[in-house]
Amino acid sequence: MAKKKVIEISVPEGITARMEGNKLTMSGNSKEITKQFKINLIDIKIEDSKIILEAKNTNRKIIALLNTYAAHINNMITGLKKGFYYKLAIVHSHFPMKVSVQGDVVEINNFCGEKTPRYAKILPNATVEVKGKEIIVKSHDKEAAAQTAANLENATKVRGKDERRFQDGIYIVEKGVVEEGGNKDEQK
Repeated sequence: MAKKKVIEISVPEGITARMEGNKLTMSGNSKEITKQFKINLIDIKIEDSKIILEAKNTNRKIIALLNTYAAHINNMITGLKKGFYYKLAIVHSHFPMKVSVQGDVVEINNFCGEKTPRYAKILPNATVEVKGKEIIVKSHDKEAAAQTAANLENATKVRGKDERRFQDGIYIVEKGVVEEGGNKDEQK
């Protein structure tokens, strides 16, 4: 008979958590993150200031899923306390790119000499700053920051040419957790 596996995650002061069906909503520091957990093999309960993840039937896949859910919840807590950032570099060899933020998209002009601009979507809860040849994506939601950075990378994919020779594009060069004083602690 399979054993029961339980993981307890303590919720720090200033952060509130509530479960509605299979949606976990955490809020604090005037920010809010909602995450939907889709599988019913794991029970998620909130008692006192702890989130309890419990799997009754355990095998390798369910234990891996349990640990993944715990990592998602820890990322939500870290995001509400500090926030996440992705630093991207604008690289070009011949045609200088012009990158600007236009509402909820980033417009990339003159990529490899193209006349039509390319666009990258900015997800809700993410902010994008363009500083010279550097782009900084910040968010309290790790998934929103990561997907926005990935959208920027994908918008400048070189197609139909040798990628070893045509290395123009926007690339992620650093990612991490934003510290309170504005300093960044590099994440490994």
